Amino acid sequence: MNMFRRLKVTMGAALAVGLAGTLAVHADEQFFPLQSYRVGPYAAGGTGFFGGFIDYLNLINIRDGGVNGVKLTWDEGETQYEVERGVEVYERLKSHPGIAAWNPLSVGIAYAMIDRITKDRVPLITINHGRTDSTDGRVFPYVFPLLLNPYSETSGIVNYIASREGGPDKLKGKKIVVLYHGSPYGKETIPIYKLLSDKYGFSLEQIEVPHPGNEQQSQWLSIRRAKPDYVVLRGWGVMNPVALKTAQKVGFPADHIIGNVWSNSEEDVIPAGDAAKGYIAITTQASGAEYPVLQEVIKTVYGANKGNLDDKKRIGSVYHNLGIVNGILNVEAIRIAQAKFGKRTLTGDEVRWGFEHLQLDPARVEALGAKGLFHSINVTWDNHEGDGRVTFQQWDGSKWKVVSDWIAPDWAFLRPIIEKSSAAYAKEHGIRIRTSGDDPVSQ
Repeated sequence: MNMFRRLKVTMGAALAVGLAGTLAVHADEQFFPLQSYRVGPYAAGGTGFFGGFIDYLNLINIRDGGVNGVKLTWDEGETQYEVERGVEVYERLKSHPGIAAWNPLSVGIAYAMIDRITKDRVPLITINHGRTDSTDGRVFPYVFPLLLNPYSETSGIVNYIASREGGPDKLKGKKIVVLYHGSPYGKETIPIYKLLSDKYGFSLEQIEVPHPGNEQQSQWLSIRRAKPDYVVLRGWGVMNPVALKTAQKVGFPADHIIGNVWSNSEEDVIPAGDAAKGYIAITTQASGAEYPVLQEVIKTVYGANKGNLDDKKRIGSVYHNLGIVNGILNVEAIRIAQAKFGKRTLTGDEVRWGFEHLQLDPARVEALGAKGLFHSINVTWDNHEGDGRVTFQQWDGSKWKVVSDWIAPDWAFLRPIIEKSSAAYAKEHGIRIRTSGDDPVSQ
């Protein structure tokens, strides 16, 4: 794969300049700067996610002629999942006209961008990850942890374990170990697991695995001695198959390992071989290519040789489908904003307004060809996640199979925790907490 490849769709000629490049801009174009990573230890996630995202943008351009006539354009800058590179790509591409939103798919890069995008007034999308308290749009008007934040993910996992045990009251006396990636992303949930253990009465041990996670023998020996009922795998990249293989070596059953949302892909289980059979993981979107929107991508995009994946077998995989869903959410936010501000290139603030009104019920999801692919989303000015629901899937040795209903996090428990954290952030940074009457687009 060429890590510096440029995949653009424009109404006129495009001019590439340097690694990140710039595009010839026309009046009716909306631009997505992509801080992608196609090489390095996390390349499987990057190629799948950004491949799916670009595939969906291509579908909208080829099939629909853009969003109400506005073409979608993009350019990639390779970050290798490194914060410094991500910031450098941001600085290089931020002056491009017509930016819709940033989608870095990296907690570290996202953290480094919060002050920057707030100053520049452009949305930052951290689907399924990012800073938990950025769910509070009163303090973080430009940050959108769509579908799932780390705390709601944690609540969903604990709720699922409770359902397996016969109810929340059955968690008392159980033992859970959280094996987490040694990064800001991995450490994000340390406090919430402690709070949930206090609430439900299960004992808790949290064990760090240093980046990138190639060696875990000592951690799993500690787990064997602890004899937990469940291990939550909060991993990323190569850490995940290593964890599953090491668990097998020490005799811990795969069906009592519950993976988080970045430990739920084919790339996490296939390298682990038989050690992964029975493993369970949370997800916000199903895998598989049977959904109408995926069939459209295969027919319209790959049929025209415009597909972004080198390996077509990855169509319908977890990361590719997440990219497709991310594309849907970004495009629908633009469509919603256009209904208010006009069918033209929008400003970052106008697109932000679209994200704050991104309300896709199951009927709209079905109309978009994504019924069963994801559930729904209901973003508001003060809830930038959207009341996400999750489901759980189990690896049978060759494919993922959904093994639960859609599960809602415990929002009554989580929201006060989120607001306490966001209020502290606002105080520290001198931010006035906005009310429903405040709207940056009119300021």
